[in-house]
Amino acid sequence: MEDQKMHDALDSFVESLKQEQENDQLLEHSPKKLTIAEKDQDYKGWEKLETVLKKVVEIICMDPEVRVETDTEEMMISVYGKDLGMAIGKNGKNIEALEHIINLIAARQKLADTNIAIDIKDYRKKKAEKVKKTALKMAEKAAKEGIKIKLKPMSAFERKVVHNALAGFKNIKTISKNREPYRRIVIYPVQENQ
Repeated sequence: MEDQKMHDALDSFVESLKQEQENDQLLEHSPKKLTIAEKDQDYKGWEKLETVLKKVVEIICMDPEVRVETDTEEMMISVYGKDLGMAIGKNGKNIEALEHIINLIAARQKLADTNIAIDIKDYRKKKAEKVKKTALKMAEKAAKEGIKIKLKPMSAFERKVVHNALAGFKNIKTISKNREPYRRIVIYPVQENQ
């Protein structure tokens, strides 16, 4: 019964954030250079976001020993615990949802001045390594055979990994195509005279 009430409360909260976003009531989230006082305030904001994320993951996974670590250089909050599969979700979909909620709260409450990435039990870190490895193989194939290669649809996080991994290649270019949830990257070979 309490689980259902908590679930309903979270659903209601997410719905209110979505409505605010649709009505453009959320504060814009534009990166800027911070003063020392603003950095202190920004760090306090991160601490509040860590607390919110920790609490939500504890509720979702029924794990009272959830631990969070923040990397402000990578702009990432990582979550660790015993059984966090429910918070990860199928293909990391629940991580994406949690990240969306945390960034909405950060913008609404002015708790952070940049988008924050969320990882749970290094799921995204491991996924990024696999995606990068595949992207490098496909880039070599596209360049060697002179053909365009369509990668499977990916999340925004995975697309960013691919674009970053292939940014240094001069003999290929990457372009994101289609709309969510079918958005994918196409790797094009680039001729030397172009």
